[in-house]
Amino acid sequence: MITICEVGPRDGIQNVKKLLLLEEKLELINRLIDSGIELIEAVSFVNPKVIPQMADTEELMKLVPRTETVKYAGLVLSQSGLNRALEANVDFLHVVLATSDTFNQKNVKRSVKESITELTPVIKGGTESGKVVNGVLGTAFGCPFDGNIPERKILKTAEEFLNAGAKKITLADTTGLADPGQVQSISKAFYKQFGKEVELGLHFHNTRGLGIANVLAGYQEGVRQFDTSIGGLGGCPFAPKAAGNVCTEDVVNMFEQMGEEIGINKGKLIDTSKWLEDVVGLKVDGMLMKT
Repeated sequence: MITICEVGPRDGIQNVKKLLLLEEKLELINRLIDSGIELIEAVSFVNPKVIPQMADTEELMKLVPRTETVKYAGLVLSQSGLNRALEANVDFLHVVLATSDTFNQKNVKRSVKESITELTPVIKGGTESGKVVNGVLGTAFGCPFDGNIPERKILKTAEEFLNAGAKKITLADTTGLADPGQVQSISKAFYKQFGKEVELGLHFHNTRGLGIANVLAGYQEGVRQFDTSIGGLGGCPFAPKAAGNVCTEDVVNMFEQMGEEIGINKGKLIDTSKWLEDVVGLKVDGMLMKT
């Protein structure tokens, strides 16, 4: 079965100039849950001076609905972020680094090697605290500064995270450079090295219009978890001209048309995207909502 990780409340809004109210963030999450979304990357535990949209992370996590079926993930970049995440009681820890040294320097002011050294105890600490850790490897499909990242470097970084205790790995196309052939190649290499027992997720941006094609390419190689963002909202503050994430309702529609069971109401997603346009004061990139 396909698993959608909805990243709109975190990745989706972090690049929006208008600061959403706490009540608006909570309504967005409630709307997503009402549509059938069960895995939500709701927050990030980062410096609010750097990402002002995440300034009320702890307050939001106190208010979100807690049910047996809905799980929340939080993005973590450091030990202090881990401490905050554990206090906020998220279900999944998304521990992130970029596989490009230049991009990682711009993002967290560390080389990839330095980040691995710092994040290894973070992963171990999260696992020992009973949380599921998902290692998210950014710029896995290319970097605007360093170009292509060798597959062997990506797989080695994934191995470091898995050895530290991560249960999942997500390969993230931070700046939208991926193409379907590349997605197929790296997915095959991942499964060849680690086997299908290690869960692989994919995270695509739609900078060059290939987001949904890349989702399909990953699906054809056996991947069943995909990060998507409501309305196609999103972008990275550290990536020049980064476009939004692949759109949730468009991906849901594609899988429905293919006969896949997905358990999400695309009509409610479309209504949420239209509501979100008014909230953020922007036209969102989703295609299905325009038909």
